Amino acid sequence: MKYWAHRGCSQRYPENTQMSFEKAASLRHLTGIETDVQRTKDGVLVIIHDERVDRTTEGFGYVKDYTWNELRKLHIFAGQGRPSQRILTLDELLDLLGTSIRGGVLLNLELKNSNIRYEGMEAAVLDLVHKKGLEKGIVYSSFLPKSLALVRSLDKDAQIAVLATHASDCLMYKNGGCGATAIHPHWQAIDETPAELAGLTVRAWMSGHLFPEPPTGTKLDVRPLEAKGITDLMMNEPEMYID
Repeated sequence: MKYWAHRGCSQRYPENTQMSFEKAASLRHLTGIETDVQRTKDGVLVIIHDERVDRTTEGFGYVKDYTWNELRKLHIFAGQGRPSQRILTLDELLDLLGTSIRGGVLLNLELKNSNIRYEGMEAAVLDLVHKKGLEKGIVYSSFLPKSLALVRSLDKDAQIAVLATHASDCLMYKNGGCGATAIHPHWQAIDETPAELAGLTVRAWMSGHLFPEPPTGTKLDVRPLEAKGITDLMMNEPEMYID
């Protein structure tokens, strides 16, 4: 099994922050890091999962309605005795993880455009990645297949993964021509047989406990998941499985 840090190491550190990404980058045998990209009112690419800032900051409202100067002033609680974090730009994240990516760690950029269509975001993300010289280490994913098709049209060599809850939906979208080279279903929604998934890269994402919820302390037996055809797991606490 290969392991990814979902929104960084997001069980013990606030998701999608410098803290969570630095912890992930310190894990020697990590395959990749997953994160989420959106766009501000003035076109800055930022790292945040929800379309709204309410859950993770003291702010209120949609990311798309904030300028970057407004968004950067919001605080993300990191726990007692820890400095508060702030929302990162994609530019900052690529600089933060650049050494890790060049060293072989993959970075999955989920384009958060299925609920709010950020026009032009695909081209802007690709342009920045190429300017940094990191294109070989990036995976692009989205719940919106036509966004992935656009990524493919802009970069014929891009690594692309289609997101959906069920494995069967992932395969349907992949086979529909969106250009995906991998599928990203929910780990508990593998509704295809191992034979149907054979030879595919199946990176299953996990949900559930996030900082500041207390860790469960329970380690999952991944052997039944491997038997189902899952090749990679995107986990909130990959440090429990690798060092």
